[in-house]
Amino acid sequence: MQGNNKHLLTKHLILNSTIEVKTPDIIIFAPYFEIDMEDLKRTLKEQIIESLNLEGMQPDDIEDTAPLFGEGLGLDSIDSLELMVLLERNYGIKIEDAREGRKVLESVQSMAEYIQEHRTV
Repeated sequence: MQGNNKHLLTKHLILNSTIEVKTPDIIIFAPYFEIDMEDLKRTLKEQIIESLNLEGMQPDDIEDTAPLFGEGLGLDSIDSLELMVLLERNYGIKIEDAREGRKVLESVQSMAEYIQEHRTV
């Protein structure tokens, strides 16, 4: 996991399961903790702002269910590619079907739900 995601491993121990936790300097194996949805959504908002260089925007400026494209946050197709890279790099999720990608990238809420179900990192 990248440095700004370290705080996510905080809640809900799932027994008999482990994940590999990567930090810049070490790799450790730790019990798998389900990520708290509110923490995940906040982290996603921070990652979106950073990845897309949305200067002057704060995580609280992005509503969980607001559309990311069009009238919502106003992102475009180039931004969608950046978000796909973000999902693969930070969560090990690679979406190759365009229809599925549109559904996943609908809002921060839809991204967080998809990550909860499909993350590999």
